[in-house]
Amino acid sequence: MSKSLPYSMKDVQYDNAKFRQRSLTKVITQNLITSNVKRECIKCSTGRFLVLLMIFGVAYLMLTHTSHVPLSDGLSKNIGTEEGKNFFTDKNGRFKRFWRKPPRLPPRLSPDEIVSRKASISKNGKSDPGPDWEARQKRVKESFIHAWSGYRNYSMGYDELMPLSRRGTDTLGGLGATVIDALDTAMIMGVDEVVHEAGSWIEKHLPERINGKGQVNLFETTIRILGGLLSAYHLSGGNNSSTTKGPNPAVYLENAKNLADRLIVAFTSSPTAIPFSDVVLRDRSAHSAPDGLSSTAEASTLQLEFNYLSYLTGDPKYSLESMKVLEHMKNMPKVKGLVPIYINPRSGEFSGENIRLGSRGDSYYEYLIKVWLQDQGRNLTYLHDMYKESMKGVKELLVRKSVPNGLVFVGELPFGHEGAFSPKMDHLVCFLPGTLALGATKGIVKEKAMRENLLNFEDLENLKLAEDLAKTCFEMYSVTSTGLSPEIAYFNVEQGHKESGPGGGNKNSKYVDDIIIKPADTHNLLRPETVESFFVLFRITEDPKYREWGWEIFEAFEKYTKVDTGGYTSLDDVTVLPPNRRDKMETFFLGETLKYLYLLFGDRNVIPLDKYVFNTEAHPFPIRDNAVTK
Repeated sequence: MSKSLPYSMKDVQYDNAKFRQRSLTKVITQNLITSNVKRECIKCSTGRFLVLLMIFGVAYLMLTHTSHVPLSDGLSKNIGTEEGKNFFTDKNGRFKRFWRKPPRLPPRLSPDEIVSRKASISKNGKSDPGPDWEARQKRVKESFIHAWSGYRNYSMGYDELMPLSRRGTDTLGGLGATVIDALDTAMIMGVDEVVHEAGSWIEKHLPERINGKGQVNLFETTIRILGGLLSAYHLSGGNNSSTTKGPNPAVYLENAKNLADRLIVAFTSSPTAIPFSDVVLRDRSAHSAPDGLSSTAEASTLQLEFNYLSYLTGDPKYSLESMKVLEHMKNMPKVKGLVPIYINPRSGEFSGENIRLGSRGDSYYEYLIKVWLQDQGRNLTYLHDMYKESMKGVKELLVRKSVPNGLVFVGELPFGHEGAFSPKMDHLVCFLPGTLALGATKGIVKEKAMRENLLNFEDLENLKLAEDLAKTCFEMYSVTSTGLSPEIAYFNVEQGHKESGPGGGNKNSKYVDDIIIKPADTHNLLRPETVESFFVLFRITEDPKYREWGWEIFEAFEKYTKVDTGGYTSLDDVTVLPPNRRDKMETFFLGETLKYLYLLFGDRNVIPLDKYVFNTEAHPFPIRDNAVTK
């Protein structure tokens, strides 16, 4: 037999109006009426007196109590004081009503009205009111044309331009590196004249260069030349192209295959899975560097390019040989996922204990996540696991904060994890914010990823670290007299103990005591890593500050590195005015720096990060489902 409920509906004072409040008086009397204590207390005069005293006491506290309520913006306001206005009295001191009026809610917009309003304030990633990002993007395009004109006029066919002496130089094997590195940038920007000039040169001259040139570096040739040809093939439409501004896209793929067939000997001639560092193209031979070692980053930053070539040609040999490197490294001893910066191709073992994310170590970590993203359909989960483990190691062993202002930076362990920590950070490390953000959301906009519950705590932690490091990278620019970053910076980590060095020269910077720049490290090579991370972070977080920071850097490049006769030049010292010039325009200024700035200021749907992965030279390859087959 069921028992009756311990209450009846008449005992429940239920009100379904969301914002309607029950009277304070009613609440108190209801509690008194239903209280068991009342039945005992009101039988005596003392009890009645205590009840009345309690009622007046509560009323007094409510009328005179001041509370301190934190607000969402981190500030606070005293409720019940003159500052916050009295909650219970009006401006004339009269008591307000005790019950709260329902809040006035803003009118609700229909879905169509929401879309219309968004369209009216945002077009092609441009906020209104605010900077004209379309005009700023056009400025970057004009800078690219200026850089190309200097190269074309004085050094066409050479690897790089020396803009001050107006001549070319071959520093990368003589394959016309700037032509190929700049080609897909011109395609993305829609500079048809440059596409035609570069494409025609490739069709006419590159085959004989590949067949006849001597020694080249495996890593540099793969990321710049092979990567540039493969990206150009895809962006020109591949085998599906009906119209193109340059030669038939097959020209790019044929040259890529010819080059890779010569580079692959670095893998096949090595006694281990680790390739030799140098290749002689005309002889189809390979050998190790003079010290017998390969850089860990160089050996592990070949896989995006060789994997994509195998996909396009249907020949698995390129992918099989390159992936042996990462499969080999999977089983090698590590320090919380971190690895030394040198590896011996003859023994297959790491050499030394130097651990850093700067030169010779950087893109190992970058390609762990990017190769996994490129083709998640393959059984490459071990790469994702290696990436996650390494980022935990970075946070535990390499991340520190500067003093006195707490900039987050990534240092080095030059003598291994048991040795002393060095507060040194290369500009190259500024690739990491973008990689962390990409690893966290897989290229999806943060808001969407959170809405769909795709981010775990580790992802959010990595995204926060990415934003903190991006701030530090920006301050490496702001702390100098020119507004351009040095090649290397040091950070103060102990209160009262300051690293030796003159600093950046900008005495107005808040971080003048946090960042130290030593005389040997003051040069700037027009590097892209910081604006690369700004591009990725803007696409993922949609925070406009990354655009603003990128624009400041672009303006500094324009002011101090532009050469009137054509091209841009590296600088010897960013801490003095005017800065001394180096007479060198690196290929990556056209291939990476200007490309990332152009994309940062442009439509977010151009080369979307959930459909493309950029190689370490900023050449975009489609993620497997979006690839163009032969």
